[in-house]
Amino acid sequence: MASAVQAQVQSNPTSAPQLQRGIVKMVLSGCAVIVRGQPRGGPPPERQINLSNIRAGALARRAVQAQPDTKDTPDEPWAFQAREFMRKKVIGKEVCFTVENKTPQGREYGMVYLGKDTSGENIAESLVAEGLAAVRREGIRGNNPEQARLCDLEDQAKSGKKGLWSEGGGSHTIRDLKYTIENPRNFVDSLHQKPVNAIIEHVRDGCMVRALLLPDHYLVTVMLSGVKCPTFKREADGSEIPEPFAAEAKFFTESRLLQRDVQIILESCPNQVILGTILHPNGNITELLLKEGFARCVDWSMAVYTQGAEKLRAAERSAKERKVRIWKDYVAPTANLDQKDRQFVAKVMQVMNADAIVVKLNSGECKTIHLSSIRPPRLEGEEKNKDKDKRFRPLYDIPYMFEAREFLRKKLIGKKVNVTVDYIRAATSATETGGVPAFPERTCATVTIGGINIAEALVSKGLATVIRYRQDDDQRSSHYDELLAAEARAIKNGKGLHSKKEVPIHRVADISGETQKAKQFLPFLQRAGRSEAVVEYVFSGSRLKLYMPKETCLITFLLAGIECPRGSRNMPGGMQVAEPYSDEAMLFTKELVLQREVEVEVESMDKAGNFIGWLHIEGVNLSVALVENALSKVHFTAERSSYYKSLISVEETARQRKEKLWANYEEKPKEEVAQLTEEKERVAKYRSVYVTEITDGMHFYAQDVETGTKLENLMESMRGEIAAQPPVEGSFAPRRGDFCIAKFADGEWYRARIERVENPAKVHVFYIDYGNREILSSTRLAALPPAFSTRTLPPQATEYAFAYIQVPQDDDARTDAVDSLVRDIHNIQCLLNVEYGGLVCPHVTLQFADSKDDVGLGLVKEGLVMVEVRKEKHLQKMVTEYLNGQESAKSARLNIWRYGDFRDDDADEFGYRR
Repeated sequence: MASAVQAQVQSNPTSAPQLQRGIVKMVLSGCAVIVRGQPRGGPPPERQINLSNIRAGALARRAVQAQPDTKDTPDEPWAFQAREFMRKKVIGKEVCFTVENKTPQGREYGMVYLGKDTSGENIAESLVAEGLAAVRREGIRGNNPEQARLCDLEDQAKSGKKGLWSEGGGSHTIRDLKYTIENPRNFVDSLHQKPVNAIIEHVRDGCMVRALLLPDHYLVTVMLSGVKCPTFKREADGSEIPEPFAAEAKFFTESRLLQRDVQIILESCPNQVILGTILHPNGNITELLLKEGFARCVDWSMAVYTQGAEKLRAAERSAKERKVRIWKDYVAPTANLDQKDRQFVAKVMQVMNADAIVVKLNSGECKTIHLSSIRPPRLEGEEKNKDKDKRFRPLYDIPYMFEAREFLRKKLIGKKVNVTVDYIRAATSATETGGVPAFPERTCATVTIGGINIAEALVSKGLATVIRYRQDDDQRSSHYDELLAAEARAIKNGKGLHSKKEVPIHRVADISGETQKAKQFLPFLQRAGRSEAVVEYVFSGSRLKLYMPKETCLITFLLAGIECPRGSRNMPGGMQVAEPYSDEAMLFTKELVLQREVEVEVESMDKAGNFIGWLHIEGVNLSVALVENALSKVHFTAERSSYYKSLISVEETARQRKEKLWANYEEKPKEEVAQLTEEKERVAKYRSVYVTEITDGMHFYAQDVETGTKLENLMESMRGEIAAQPPVEGSFAPRRGDFCIAKFADGEWYRARIERVENPAKVHVFYIDYGNREILSSTRLAALPPAFSTRTLPPQATEYAFAYIQVPQDDDARTDAVDSLVRDIHNIQCLLNVEYGGLVCPHVTLQFADSKDDVGLGLVKEGLVMVEVRKEKHLQKMVTEYLNGQESAKSARLNIWRYGDFRDDDADEFGYRR
C-alpha cells in the first residue's frame, strides 16, 4: 500500500523495526493511540498503537446494555490524568513510531516519538517520568537500553513521589463521569447559553458529537444547531451504509475537533436532543461544514442558533455557488435570469392581495410580483362551508385579508421599491380529486422599501404566515430566517391571525348597479360635499369602483364633464369595438388613482345606479387631467360646473398640440382667422400681489393687495373673539379636509385647512391665507368660528407657477433657484400677470414693483432654470425673449450651464427637454 500507516509489520526478533509516520487522531488511554495517514481523495486509513513495556490506568467503562450483568466501572487512579497528558501532547500532531510486536489478535505494540524521527520526545518515557504509567518489568530484557531507561525513569518518579507513586497511594482524582442527565432541558436552560469548556470525545457523524463538559465532567451528545450532514444509515443486519459524503464530513469534523479543547454553547433541548454550537480557536465548525459543502441548513434548529443565522445562510450560499460536494449538481432557482431581471427597482401600481403586487418597470412593462415564502390569510375548515349561498368576497370575508391589503396599500402604492427575485414558481395544473386550482407561473421575490422587508413587516403584524418547506426545497425567500423569527414574535405577542380575540368583521355594502340603494345614498353624498374614497378598480378611463370608508360601501363612479373613449365590451349584438385611445385613457387613470385615497364630489346618478361627479387626487381633478392629456373631450354637461373654464382651457391647449384624440383635428377657417386675430398680442394685465410663501417645487402663494385690508380686518376681529372666548384645549377632533384655526409659532391664531391626520400629536395643516404648511398637535387647533369662514372671505393665498420656466430636476439646482426666489420676492409686493392655465395652478409672470424687471426672466439669465418652450402663437414674443436670456446664460456658463449644454446627452433620461 502507498501509505506508511498501511504497512503491516510482523513480529520478527531478528529484524530491526521499521520507522513509520502518521498523525495522532485519538488518544484511547495513557498507553494507546490511534494514528492515521494523510488524506488522499477521502478519509485515510488508521491503526491503533499500544505503547510497549508500560501500562497506564484504564478509563471508566459504561455497562453494556445488552448484557444486564455488566456494571459501570470508574476510572482507575491516575487514568484520566494519563489520558489528558497524552492528549495535550500528541493529539493532531505528526509522530513517528515503530511496531515492535504484533499479537495473534492483531494488537500492535511499539514506541511513539513526537516529530518525524526518533530524535523527538519518546512518549512512553514522558509518561513514566511523570508517574502516570508503570513499567511492565516482567518483559524487560537487560540488554535493551530503551527498556533499561524506562526502569530508571520509573525509579526517579517513585523517589519523587509523582503520580501513581504519591505517598500512601496518594489522593487520586477520580473522574466523576455521569453518563445520564435526568432532565436535559433543565440542565441546558441552567447554562443560559453561556460558553462551556469541553473536550470532544467522539464524532458520530459530521454534525453530531459526544462532548465532555468541564469542570463537572458531564458527558453529553450534542447535535450542531442549524445544520445537517450526510449520515450513516443503519441496515437491518446492523451494518451502516454511508450517504454520499458522509464519511468525508465525519473526517472533516474529526480531524479538527476530536479530543480538542473547545467551547460549547448548549442552545436548546427539543425532544431530549441537545442542540449546540462548537467554538474552536480556529473557527466555528458549523460554518466551516456549510462553507465546504459538507452540510446543509435546516430550518427547525436554525431558530436556536445564537451566532447569527445569516452567517450560516451565507456559508451555504458560498458552497452552492462553488458547487462543492453535496451541491455538485446544484442549480440556483434564478440561474436562468439575467442580473437586471434578478434585481431591479420598480414602482408599485396595485396590491393584488396580501402577498402579490403589480409593479411598473422602467421599460413601462407591468409585472406581477409575489412576496416570497408567505401565505396570505385564508379560511380554514368549517369556515369554508359557511354561507355557501352568499356571494363570497375574499377581501372582506376572509379575516385579516382587508387589514393585510390595507397595510400593503398604504405602504407601497405609488412608491418605488427594490425587488430581488428569489425563485420562479412553475405553473401548476388543477387536480380534480384534490380540489387544488391551477396556478400560472409566479415570480416570487423579496420586496423592500427604505430598507424594510415588506413580507417580514406583514408577518410581524400577524397579517400573513410563513410557508414551511421540505428540507430539500431551495425555492424560498433569501430572508427566510427573518420571516420565521418575525412569525415567532407575532405568535408570542398574539398579533393579527395569532390573536385570541374575535376576528374583525367588515360589513361592506356593494351598491354598484343597485338603483334603489343608490337613490337612498345620493342625497347624503350630495350634501357631504367632498367625501373620502379609495379607488378599488378602474373599468375604463372615466368609470371606477370606489370604496367609501365612512359609509362602508362600494359604488360605481363616473367622471363628470368629459367624454372618454369607450373600451371594447360585450353587447347583445356582439362585441363592441374599442374606441381609439380607450386603453391609453384607462392606463392613465389606473396609474394616477388606482388604490389611492381620493376625494369625490357626487353631483348626480344615472338610471343604472351609478354616481356621477368629480374626483380629486392631491389637488388634481381627474376629469381635467384626462382632457389636458388629450385622452378625453369636454362634454356639454360640464357647462353648469365650476370646473368648466378649466376644462375648456386645457382642451384648447390639447387641441393646439394635436396629440392623441386631437391628432387629426383641423380648425375651421373662420374660427382660425378669429383665433389668429385674438392671439395677435399677448394680454398683459398686471395686478399687485404680496408673495407670502415659496415651495420647494418653485410654486409660490400670493395674496391680492386689493383684498389685503379685508383680511387684516377679518384677522383682527377673529382674534378679538378668540381672546374673549378662548377655545377649550383638546376639544377639537381634527378630520381631513376640515377648516379650522391653528396657533402658529408666533402665538397668533390663523385660518387653516387640515390636510392629513397621522395621530393627535401630528396633524398636517395648510394656512389658507398665507400658503405655508405645518405639523401641529391637535391641542393647538380649534374650530373655525362661522363668522370667519371661507364664505365670509375666501382663502387669500392663491397658488401660482412661473410661466415659460422648466423647474430643474436636479435637487441642488432646484434648491439654488428656490433660494434665489426667497431672497428676491418672499414677503415682497410684486406685479402678477396670468399667462396660461395649468394642471395644478395658473402659470404667471411676476415683475418687481419698482423696477418692473421680470423675475422669471432673471432666473433664466442667471442660469438657475431652463426655458419651457410654449407653442401658442401669442406667447412667442415672450418665449423668444426667455430663450435669448437662456442663450446668454449658456454663453457665460452660469450655474446649471457651467459644464456646457448638458441636454445634448440623454436629456429626456435626466428629466430635461428642449
